[in-house]
Amino acid sequence: MNSEIIWMIIGMGIVTYIPRMLPFVLFKGKELPEFLQGVLKNVPYATLGALIFPGILFIQEDIWFGLFGAAVAFLLAFMGANVIIVVLGSIAFLSVYSLFF
Repeated sequence: MNSEIIWMIIGMGIVTYIPRMLPFVLFKGKELPEFLQGVLKNVPYATLGALIFPGILFIQEDIWFGLFGAAVAFLLAFMGANVIIVVLGSIAFLSVYSLFF
């Protein structure tokens, strides 16, 4: 392997590690305000939504394909199904949908 690539991997590791380590070092033994804790608890959901939503709309030229798949996934998740069941159920529905439309 080229030494430039090795140094690039080491640099990317350091740059990734620092933002993950800093909160543990800076906030060790401190408690955040309730409002900030509530905001931080919702960050993963907001990020996941921002990553998934464009994929739903642009998965195919037919926008209904993505919307129907998302609706089935939301319905199964709302009913309390396991994540694997949600994914497989959405895939199964979209497979049947693609056969008929």
